[in-house]
Amino acid sequence: MTELSVLSAASECWPLIKTGGLADVAGALPAAVAPHGVAMTRFLPGYPSVLKALPRKRTVFRYDSLLGTPARILAAKHEGRPLLVLDAPGFFERDGGPYADAMGRDWLDNGLRFAAFAKAAADLAAGRTGLKPFDVLHAHDWQAGLAPAYLVYSGDQATRPASVMTIHNMAFQGWFDAAFFARLALPPVAWSIEGVEYHGGVGMLKAGLVLADAITTVSPGYAEEIRRPEFGMGLEGLVVGRQDRMHGIVNGIDAAEWNPAKDAALAAPFTADDLSGRVANKRAIEAAFGLESGDGPLFVVITRLTWQKGMDVLLEVIDHLVGLGGRLAVLGSGDAAIEAGLHAAAGRHPSRVGIRIGYDEPLAHLMQGGGDAILIPSRFEPCGLTQLYGLAYGCVPVVARTGGLGDTVIDANEAAMNAGAATGVLFSPVDYQGLAAAISRTIRLYGAGAPWRPIQQAGMKTDNSWGRSGAAYAALYRQIKEQR
Repeated sequence: MTELSVLSAASECWPLIKTGGLADVAGALPAAVAPHGVAMTRFLPGYPSVLKALPRKRTVFRYDSLLGTPARILAAKHEGRPLLVLDAPGFFERDGGPYADAMGRDWLDNGLRFAAFAKAAADLAAGRTGLKPFDVLHAHDWQAGLAPAYLVYSGDQATRPASVMTIHNMAFQGWFDAAFFARLALPPVAWSIEGVEYHGGVGMLKAGLVLADAITTVSPGYAEEIRRPEFGMGLEGLVVGRQDRMHGIVNGIDAAEWNPAKDAALAAPFTADDLSGRVANKRAIEAAFGLESGDGPLFVVITRLTWQKGMDVLLEVIDHLVGLGGRLAVLGSGDAAIEAGLHAAAGRHPSRVGIRIGYDEPLAHLMQGGGDAILIPSRFEPCGLTQLYGLAYGCVPVVARTGGLGDTVIDANEAAMNAGAATGVLFSPVDYQGLAAAISRTIRLYGAGAPWRPIQQAGMKTDNSWGRSGAAYAALYRQIKEQR
């Protein structure tokens, strides 16, 4: 099998920089596709934390001006795999996060920052930096959405690499006003509905969807949902028009990173055949969140505290959850009103509801390893990873029937229970009645004793690794390269 070279351009990548699931996917893909004859190189913006983590790096290309600022491309290795970094201090050398300052306000130049990143990705993929060109450019989300445009409108179309555009979340599209186009170093022909123009401005995700050779979403269910107005966020017509290029490939998880038998973040390891270690982890969660100790159901939530994630509905059902004997531990950050509502709930129910604002990776592992059930009431969820971690750790997912959640969790209905296939609880709609009923059903299953362990074990024995997904991505890369 001929080895294929792929450049993966993403604005974040675990463990170097992370704000969400995109980082986990970008970090896991190289190992996932390697067994299938694909050599993947990751390309990242040069945030301070990324540069600091790479003590040995070398300059392979310099820009006197990349969309208005000096820049260079650095080559390094991280965890044994090749990595390229765009070192553009004018765009990325600043305190705060990848997209916002320390106060949570979006950087005003986000459009230009990530347009520069996308242009550099296209230059690398096409061999315009002096390095060997790549066979395929894989662009992730709006931050890399202009990369296919820079391939299409710059250079020889007969020899350009093939490109894939992956939608991790259609809600984030990267739209900027018409004046922004003049700063992109794209030819006038790119300003069209077949190019980067979208509702009188520049649509970065839209550009990628129009111009890439293939489009993927992170679950088959989401690939179907975004054809409808309630999920397509204004781009549903474009999605339907390019349905022949659309592929739903569910995310996987890193089975080495998320392995309860060997996870150093846990108070006690355990396996599907011996779940006894989960008790010690449950006690550790209770201590960490100031909860009373007990054997009753402990629900956990690990998420961004936003409307999309259904956290406003969670606020409405907390009293119901506690009234049925449940307890709740929440780890996350987001909307100030939701954070305040959670603190108020903890005040009403001291020792029954605990809140940690922020994100803590080891604590997230512990919560999966000791929580009885993880609540994921998302209004839409392209794939979701927390439910996959829950399955792997015997933390039963209670999820909305949407997107990747519905693709990866099997509801504990009577038929599935009788077949030994049930792995969680699914519900709809995402409102008080829907979530409250799901919590009530979960507590009944937990209290019944005998049915609960088989649900945990079925989830833990589910293969949610990158094996099949890695093969699907590799096959897609080869397909579009041949078509190019």
